[in-house]
Amino acid sequence: MATVLHINSSVRNTGSLSRQLGGEFIAKWQQAHPSDTIVTRDLAANPVPHLTEQLIGAFFTPPDQRNADQAHALKLSDTLVDELLAADTIVLGAPMYNFSVTSGLKAWIDHIARVGRTFSYGANGPQGLVTGKKVYVVIASGGVYSEGPAAGYDHLTTYLRAAFGFLGMTDVTFIVAEGVSRGEEAAAAAVAKGRGEIDAVLV
Repeated sequence: MATVLHINSSVRNTGSLSRQLGGEFIAKWQQAHPSDTIVTRDLAANPVPHLTEQLIGAFFTPPDQRNADQAHALKLSDTLVDELLAADTIVLGAPMYNFSVTSGLKAWIDHIARVGRTFSYGANGPQGLVTGKKVYVVIASGGVYSEGPAAGYDHLTTYLRAAFGFLGMTDVTFIVAEGVSRGEEAAAAAVAKGRGEIDAVLV
């Protein structure tokens, strides 16, 4: 039995294609792996706070030297890291907002990027400690950024690949529904393409 961490980062509860396709992915996963445990983290319903000076200080204070306030400040971050480390597979719904990830998803990444827990510094530089996991990222975007004149504006896939890779998660698959703002026909085609990519990776 494996554990799947399902993360939604869209701020929209209705009309979100990343939520819709991510939910379909999870439903098909459960059909194929009924004994797996699904852990859901909704970054809109339960927002992760942005970093503060106190939290940054707690991150870089050795555990045995943290005061009570620092230990309290780290509780949520520790929970998020524990969820990540316990998962075998991560399924992330990530709509593109202004060419990159949502601010809520960025905050989540800021909380899980923890020296000593998810990465370390060694003689050869930083080393990711979150290894052996598979990551699926379900993306929805209004425009087309995988190719063409707007390709250089895609800072979502490049950032997520770099951030996950830094932490040791190098096996990342992107499932993309793009061009959804170009009318109903284009949106339907994008969703159908995304569903096809989901079916392909779950075979």
